[in-house]
Parts: sequence; C-alpha cells; structure tokens
Amino acid sequence: MAAALPALGWAVHGGLLARSLATARRDPLTGLHTRAGWTTRAERLITRHTNAVVVLVDLDDFKTINDTHGHAAGDAVLVATARRLHTWCGRQGIAARLGGDEFTAIVTHPDRTPGLATLLAALDQPVTHDGSSIPVSASVGFCHRGSLPVPTLTDALSSADAAMYAAKGHGRRNVHN
Repeated sequence: MAAALPALGWAVHGGLLARSLATARRDPLTGLHTRAGWTTRAERLITRHTNAVVVLVDLDDFKTINDTHGHAAGDAVLVATARRLHTWCGRQGIAARLGGDEFTAIVTHPDRTPGLATLLAALDQPVTHDGSSIPVSASVGFCHRGSLPVPTLTDALSSADAAMYAAKGHGRRNVHN
C-alpha cells in the first residue's frame, strides 16, 4: 500500500499537468485554440493539404463596441465571432483567437465549407447582448496555399494579413485575397 501512494501521486500530478497544458492551448473566453496551440496544428495541415486556405479575421471598430456598450458586450461579440468562425470551418479546419479581436483559421478543404462570402455574412451579423443589438463587422483576408511559392504557414499568414489590410483599405466589411 505504501508503495502505491507515490505512484498515485505521480498519476494525479501527470493528469493535472496534462489538463493545464490543454487549457493553455485554449482561449478561456472563446474556447478556440490560442496562437500556440493553433500554430502547431496549422503547420502540419498546410504541408499536407495542397488546397488549404488560411483566413485572418479582424473585427472592425472593436474598441468602439467596448467603449459604447461595455466590456461584457465586447466579450459577447468575441464569443459570437469565435462560434461563427468555428462553425464555418466545421470539420474541415481549425480556428483560433490570436489575441484581442483577431482570429484565424485554416481549412483543408475549402470546397467543403459554405464559402468565404458566407463567412463574411455570418461575421457581419449583429450580436444581442442585454437586450441590445450590437452591430458587428469584420475585415477578412485569406491566402490559398497554392498561391505561395513555398507553402509555409508564416508566408500564408503574411499574405492573408496583407489581404486583410487591403480589405480594410477598401472600407469595412470586406474580404480580400
């Protein structure tokens, strides 16, 4: 019996450590992967799937939402955005919250998703919080793996980021590749 106690202690410690690591790879507010948890998986997916698409999403005027409606409303918008992006990806990819109001996703078979126009429409739906309808809009940039000379996640994110800022330059609620 005495010999079993240290083994039990190590088993409990190992379980707690595994739970802590899993929690660290998930955003506590949205439940999406964090940058670190997403990057590891996305790097593998982009090398294996020639049709992969990387998407970047930035909420437009998010500071105004927090300033006008409060931080709880801002949190509700972040949670709704995360749910919408995750739903759009379905089983074809994974989504993450990079931080603040920036999100990303990689989908391995974009032809099996509802399409980028559908994503943009979903992201632009108002969010209801405490009886108020909060208008939401997002700028979206994307990069097809096939358009890269070398298919790396870093290059795909950089290209999607440039496309997202090009979309912002054409006015809010825009998508660009």
